[in-house]
Amino acid sequence: MQRFGTLSFGHYGPLGGGRELTAGASLRQAIDLAQGMDDLGAVGAYFRVHHFARQQASPMPLLAAIAATTKNIEIGTGVIDMRYENPLYLAEEAAAVDLISDGRLALGVSRGSPETVVRGYEAFGYTGSQDPRGADIARDHFDTFLRAIGGEGLAERDPNSPFGGGNGKQRIEPHSPGLRSRIWWGAGTTETAEWAGRMGVNLMSSTLLTEADGTPFDILQARQLDAFRAAWREAGHPGEPRTSVSRSVFPITTAEDELYFGGSNDQDGIGYIDGMRSTFGKTYAAAPDVLVEQLMQDAAVMSADTLMLTIPSQLGVEFNLRIVESFAKYVAPALGWKSGALQPR
Repeated sequence: MQRFGTLSFGHYGPLGGGRELTAGASLRQAIDLAQGMDDLGAVGAYFRVHHFARQQASPMPLLAAIAATTKNIEIGTGVIDMRYENPLYLAEEAAAVDLISDGRLALGVSRGSPETVVRGYEAFGYTGSQDPRGADIARDHFDTFLRAIGGEGLAERDPNSPFGGGNGKQRIEPHSPGLRSRIWWGAGTTETAEWAGRMGVNLMSSTLLTEADGTPFDILQARQLDAFRAAWREAGHPGEPRTSVSRSVFPITTAEDELYFGGSNDQDGIGYIDGMRSTFGKTYAAAPDVLVEQLMQDAAVMSADTLMLTIPSQLGVEFNLRIVESFAKYVAPALGWKSGALQPR
């Protein structure tokens, strides 16, 4: 593990006891948290994207706000559902955010996760899928998106245009050089991970895998990462791709931490997602020295270069910053992370 950051699900709504976290407050807290993490030296702030749900649905305004108010932190998504996206408009937005951030965007995309509605992407106007989960739409949109951010001309110039006409194909603008190398695909299967390797994009391994044969989650995931890297090399792509995994990790350093996380599940889970038998990773919650031992035994955490910590965003900025700070001080260095930017709060 070389890098770490947070993965926020961005839930808002009733908190119990008559309290409520509004959509606006959730967005502002996300900005404040990212600013605090930038000061701590954490590597990244990444956001889940879900439509028709009380979560982040349109992440680009949020990412732009964070980009403009931070200096070092990587910003990104995990993941944008390509079934819902106009690929050219997304390419324009992604390039703009990447330019604002001086190349700090790590944009995770994929087919998306299970939804709260039936084929919600059709309500967005994307119909005609021959796949019950819309995977064909996602792949088609992704192909066009990659061509766009790569600078390929996609629309015929008008030679009679009064605004600088010409001949040939025009690319989308703005264009951000290097953005193509910072695109990630979220994969829940080994087959999809291998496809991402052949495509030459980075890999975000999912919080669950649609495989369940009794093999521990971390082993399944580590095999997925190996298969991805092998496919990357076989396709002849230069350099080394980046890989990430996400985990719920809570260093218990106070009585409050023990109250919230002391009874957390420490076993893998098995269940059904989209009708497929799936394996879910366990929660790590313990004293920092115990966490170090546990995470060093997690094959996927040690294989991936980036660890995303799933955080309970509803508990507020200060609480989550303390989680991140504890992880950065007491756990991350033992896993291979180095930072010269960690500052006391």
